[in-house]
Amino acid sequence: MLTIIPAIDLIDGKCVRLSKGDYNLKKVYNENPLEVARSFEDHGMKRLHLVDLDGAKAKHVVNWKVLEQIASKTRLTIDFGGGIKTNDDMNIVFNSGAKMATVGSVAVNNRDLFYSWMVKYGADKIILGADVNQKKIAISGWLEVTEIGIEEFLADYLSIGLKHTLCTDISKDGMLEGTSIDLYRELLEQFPAMGLIASGGITHIDELYKLEEIGASGAIIGKAIYEGRITLDDLERYIRS
Repeated sequence: MLTIIPAIDLIDGKCVRLSKGDYNLKKVYNENPLEVARSFEDHGMKRLHLVDLDGAKAKHVVNWKVLEQIASKTRLTIDFGGGIKTNDDMNIVFNSGAKMATVGSVAVNNRDLFYSWMVKYGADKIILGADVNQKKIAISGWLEVTEIGIEEFLADYLSIGLKHTLCTDISKDGMLEGTSIDLYRELLEQFPAMGLIASGGITHIDELYKLEEIGASGAIIGKAIYEGRITLDDLERYIRS
């Protein structure tokens, strides 16, 4: 069964969405992220992907108080990403109530630090954030595209015990044009044991069944919910089916 993971992206403590990761294309959907998180919980969702866009830009965790509030006032299992660069950042994230942490830039720039977190917290709690543009890894809130290919990036970390990868196709994210089924199928054929969470562009409920069929472990859904393309009732029916 595919795990449905709704997303809340934070700027200035508000629930926003970007298009293709562009901070200039920001749209505020709700000024109360806790209210949004509770609505997800009320419709049967167990997980939440909470993204600190301020943190990604500032290169340190910023919106930890929002994490603390949602973690203390819902039963959602929260994975938190954005701005996790140091041991202090990671401590803040887990001490504020996150059960998992999604890390991208550090995994590119400091392999030893990323691996130390896998050892300290357990591979089940550390999610590799693999953000891709034309199959190349992007970092720093997608502001910088590297020359590292997605396949070699995943192969390296899977060889040292990685369990979970959150793969976002930046070209699809926030565009409501459909997700990268072909990319995810290709990656899962190459790395069948990997827990792959698909992210970016999911627009129709049918895509969830396709992702489940190819073996994805989870799906991040953001803008499609906020724009009414996929309703919370739709997701509740999917979860209960």
